[in-house]
Amino acid sequence: MTRSAPRAAALALLASVLVTGMAAPAFAQCGSASWYSLPRNKTANGERMNPAAMTAAHRSLPFGTKIRVTNQRNGKSVIVRINDRGPFIRGRVLDLSKGAAAALGFVSRGHTKVCMEKH
Repeated sequence: MTRSAPRAAALALLASVLVTGMAAPAFAQCGSASWYSLPRNKTANGERMNPAAMTAAHRSLPFGTKIRVTNQRNGKSVIVRINDRGPFIRGRVLDLSKGAAAALGFVSRGHTKVCMEKH
């Protein structure tokens, strides 16, 4: 995948909105995502980390926000709930639970390019 893939995905989303006449999602972002699994730790919202849950960490989205995350390498998508803060690595936009990463097909890679939108 090229460096311009996230830009291309965002432009494709905008084009589909213009063609169908549907309203644009209130939030859309593309970038690099990784996964994490710390089952004994608590997340930033106070709940225990569940590696099998469909959850994610984002720097600024409110806790409880549901977003659709699409893996740009294989087209798989999943809906996750924001329950933690992060990622704290430059260039990353999202940290996913191991369960969400497995559903998106990138556990063995460790990270992938994604696009996300509010669900």
